[in-house]
Amino acid sequence: MEKRGHALNTWLRRVYNNPMNSGIVGRKLVVEKNGNKILKAINFNVKPGRLVGLIGPSGAGKTTMMRAIVGIQIPTSGSLAIDDLAAGSSELRGRIGYVPQSSSVYEDLTVYQNLAYFASLINASRAAIDTVIKHVDLTGQRNQVAATLSGGQRARVSLAIALLGEPDILVLDEPTVGLDPVLRHSLWQLFRRFAHSGKTILISSHVMDEADRCDDVILVRDGKLLWTEAREELLRHTKTRSTEAAFLKLVEAA
Repeated sequence: MEKRGHALNTWLRRVYNNPMNSGIVGRKLVVEKNGNKILKAINFNVKPGRLVGLIGPSGAGKTTMMRAIVGIQIPTSGSLAIDDLAAGSSELRGRIGYVPQSSSVYEDLTVYQNLAYFASLINASRAAIDTVIKHVDLTGQRNQVAATLSGGQRARVSLAIALLGEPDILVLDEPTVGLDPVLRHSLWQLFRRFAHSGKTILISSHVMDEADRCDDVILVRDGKLLWTEAREELLRHTKTRSTEAAFLKLVEAA
């Protein structure tokens, strides 16, 4: 534990200073696990007010990148900052809402009880619970036991938990995986509203067509960056009509 604490302090002392950028900024970011490079010197920028998709096949390094952003995974080298604060800084803890792939919902509790429990951990008010329930459109399921919810409804509960602290940065790891098209569409509409309200939002997916819903895309494969820029610019650059076609063209050129 002491060794991990020292490593974290060492990482936090790496100062990243670029006044031209805000949001989430990674430069030459490297993450190693058991001697294997998971992220290989990647550069990216997640801009506030833009719906940004982190897209790539399974095993590309998406979850590792997100864990580094929220401060769970300590980078090996490079820099990673959020609004000029090093990722993992104590000043960022109340500002980030993180939804991992594994559900944090307690199935034996109702929707409201789940939110009340997590609200108690961060001293969020009852009014905040009511607000997030409305935000994710779960008013009708407020008193429903989580075990009886659909997959899409559980995904909304997880999102509501992340929103309790009124974060201005949202990091969502495959939030729509396994959902039917109608529920996926509904959640992406919600994500777009959050992004266009000025929040910094990063959403990962291995489904290429989900990138077509994004303003900007970060394409990764085998821990390497293929693209980080506006989706429209990606299509122009590759002379393609879909993100999937663009991805394949970039892979061929790499």
